[in-house]
Amino acid sequence: MDNLGSNFIKDVMIKDLESGKHDKIITRFPPEPNGYLHIGHAKSIIINFGLADEFNGKTNLRFDDTNPLKEDVEYVNSIKEDVKWLGFEWDNLFFASDYFEEMYKRAVLLIKKGLAYVDDLSADEIREYRGTLTSPGKESPYRDRSIEENLDLFQRMRNGEFANGEKVLRAKIDMKSPNINLRDPVIYRISHATHHNTGDKWCIYPMYAFAHPLEDAIEDVTHSICTVEFEDQRPLYNWVVEQCEMASKPQQIEFGRLNVTNTVMSKRKLKQLVDEGFVDGWDDPRMPTISGMRRKGFTPESIRNFVRETGVSKGSGAVDSQMLEHFVREDLKLKAPRTMGILNPLKVVITNYPEGQIELLDAEINPEVPEMGMRKIPFSREIYIEKDDFMENPPAKYFRLFPGNEVRLKHAYFIKCEEVIKDINGEVVELRCTYDPLTKSGTGFTGRKVKGTIHWVEANNSVAAEFRLYEPLILDSTEEENAEEEKTFLDKVNPDSLVVLQGFVEPNMRESMPHDKFQFFRHGYFNVDPKHTTVDKLVFNRIVSLKSSFKI
Repeated sequence: MDNLGSNFIKDVMIKDLESGKHDKIITRFPPEPNGYLHIGHAKSIIINFGLADEFNGKTNLRFDDTNPLKEDVEYVNSIKEDVKWLGFEWDNLFFASDYFEEMYKRAVLLIKKGLAYVDDLSADEIREYRGTLTSPGKESPYRDRSIEENLDLFQRMRNGEFANGEKVLRAKIDMKSPNINLRDPVIYRISHATHHNTGDKWCIYPMYAFAHPLEDAIEDVTHSICTVEFEDQRPLYNWVVEQCEMASKPQQIEFGRLNVTNTVMSKRKLKQLVDEGFVDGWDDPRMPTISGMRRKGFTPESIRNFVRETGVSKGSGAVDSQMLEHFVREDLKLKAPRTMGILNPLKVVITNYPEGQIELLDAEINPEVPEMGMRKIPFSREIYIEKDDFMENPPAKYFRLFPGNEVRLKHAYFIKCEEVIKDINGEVVELRCTYDPLTKSGTGFTGRKVKGTIHWVEANNSVAAEFRLYEPLILDSTEEENAEEEKTFLDKVNPDSLVVLQGFVEPNMRESMPHDKFQFFRHGYFNVDPKHTTVDKLVFNRIVSLKSSFKI
């Protein structure tokens, strides 16, 4: 697996191993199963699994399933698939819900130590009592309940005697702490909801900030790697581990999250795009989800190379989306077979080519990888070219096809436009051309030169195909999380993010399978869409153009 290079987290691990603090590195990837993973999660996956792999350590895949209202088995399965597709295997598969009984016992321990209490304040009141960054919080009137009363109320919470929101369990720390996270945070809430893993066994659920450090400690995680927004929660993380008397003491380390231009990284916003029909699902190729990128045609190698290049640091600056596209091109140029596809067809009849004759031309499957061999391309009297490769009244320095001009057909012959056929509306529907049989590619013809080379597909044996061309779904957004962004988020949806065209591909493409990838001459790299391709119709998603078509 790819090496992540030098970084500050690796330095900590090296030091801990050398000092004898740990004899084995154990990390974890702990997603909440409340949505599909996106490119930001890919960075966390690659860092956690990659660093453990470098030290011959272990990585657990753990689902932080502490909120039954938002979680679903669908998301669990998609996350497993994404991790495997990226090239990683977890050593153990865990769920936070596996530890609910142990977490409950640790909460009881805190109550017995006088470090937790049941509070009757509403969520709004708790928020008001918490104070602000510049003013201290105010103690709840229920803060000094006796240990006996708290134990009784917490048991009754578990028994289901109270309604949602009627009571919570809070840690008793310091309402005047400059760190708001330590101002008596809620660690258990009531939720009468069926859990995807435990059914109706529980009606109280631990909060993430309480559950997460316990999970890490139970699993003997050595380095709990997370993004920088959790940095101010590190004191609470350490408090929970210490006061709950956990034998293992994990170390939380934060790195800068991955932000990509023109990309939304909020699962809540991505869900909104799905729910409101802006996309056709979590795996829509315009989505920054791993499943969407897989369906579009990105390769796991390109994503790993991209993450490795962005590095591991504390900073969270936005990375240009074209950088990711660069790594896709670099990976595919040595893997993808070359072929020709006509996305917007115009028929050409070569009037002096023998009727009924089919000629098989030779072309390299990938000129950069000669060992991939050759392919056969049929050629006949009737072909399709791109409409954009013909102009009846061209501007200066237009070198493609126009009346009286001669161009080379890729892998074939020179043709010259002799006649233009139009329909009753004046639209060009067919070209009549002649060809020069002496100009066949590969024969060493050294006569006259032409300045234009265009691609084509033989008309009678070609395969009908649909082509889906994508541009960024969100324009000019690097995911600023503030009130203004909330108001303008949907306003930034690009109405031209998807263009669908109907055309043709070479007949040897007929047997293409979902996720097969090709480079179409002049058009870019394409992936056979696994969702819409059928035995009767090929659908191609453009992965990236040969050069970026989007200007930042």
